[in-house]
Amino acid sequence: MISVAEALRAVLKLGTPTDIEMVPLIQADGRMLAQDVTATREQPPFAASAMDGYAIPTTDAAQGDSFTVIGEAAAGHRFDSAVTSGQAVRIFTGAPLPEGATRVIIQEDVIRDGDTITLRANVDAGTHIRPSGGDFKFGDTISAPRLLTPSDVALLASMNIANVPVRRRPVVAVIATGDELVQAGETPRDDQIIASNSLGLAAMFRRAGAEARILPIAKDTPASLEMALSLAKGADLLVTIGGASVGDHDIVAEVAGSLGLEREFYKVAMRPGKPLMAGKIDGMAMVGLPGNPVSSMVCGEIFIRPLIDRFLGLTAGPRARVFVPLAQPMGANKQREHYMRAVIADGAVTAFERQDSSLLSVLASANALIVRPPNDPARQIGELVEVITL
Repeated sequence: MISVAEALRAVLKLGTPTDIEMVPLIQADGRMLAQDVTATREQPPFAASAMDGYAIPTTDAAQGDSFTVIGEAAAGHRFDSAVTSGQAVRIFTGAPLPEGATRVIIQEDVIRDGDTITLRANVDAGTHIRPSGGDFKFGDTISAPRLLTPSDVALLASMNIANVPVRRRPVVAVIATGDELVQAGETPRDDQIIASNSLGLAAMFRRAGAEARILPIAKDTPASLEMALSLAKGADLLVTIGGASVGDHDIVAEVAGSLGLEREFYKVAMRPGKPLMAGKIDGMAMVGLPGNPVSSMVCGEIFIRPLIDRFLGLTAGPRARVFVPLAQPMGANKQREHYMRAVIADGAVTAFERQDSSLLSVLASANALIVRPPNDPARQIGELVEVITL
């Protein structure tokens, strides 16, 4: 048995960053920016009015000053002449500032009579001008790697970038194994259960930036498992669920080995998730997860999500941890690193009393995992513990 840290290092060695592809900006949300991109223009591309009002050629205007309105500027419609002393241009938000104008008087601060405006008392002191390039300038850079958000998409559009270089989403093939499993929506026999792990893991992998493909359930026969494994060909990562232990019906290691699996390790000193294996098969990374629902989901968080980061060109490593005070005491931990389902509330964390690895209802109620080192002593209320937020 190896430590979690050793196992993670071995898993991360199985992956390399995926290829770079160009996608239309409309498809860029949620993708991983793979190369720096630079603005092809500046924003705003001209000095613009920040308010509806009147553009005037002085910053020293005061109550009672009058100006003659000589034209109008609106967004997309520039006033093409210059503004000189004693003149004003009616201007609207976003319109280019006319030549010669140095200030915008907001419309609430003037009295207009025909083509003449007169400033009221207590004129707003602001100039209400957005300078050219005030948001970004030509050549400003958005640096990779970066998970693109809707705000990034808007920024890239403003920079006039129509196509974006992103990492290809890594393809993860997911195979659940076991005669006891049926797909969700089917009617199980009284000795069968629903294959929940594959759906939960696929959702996790998609959220992490991968393309997840759920393959048919492999029965506990070499022929069935070989068929399922053949369907994974071409994926970047193969994830099997169950069948990786040493029981009479646990045949994943044996069958994968006969197909050329180069195994890196088997068994990790952790709870839940001890029967974990990883290696390379047919050019793919392969990780064999335990069959218990919570075990497979926790191992997905601890090992597969960092591996997906690696595929996406990120600095991959252990899941981020924070220190949170305990709301309830905990007994001493045993020899294996323990990932305890827990809830953070009101600035403190509480471990669930039930930690059985079959209890998906507990995992669904958790928003954190408390990480207990091997042989960690008993902990009291208020002591800080390491936590991975979910």
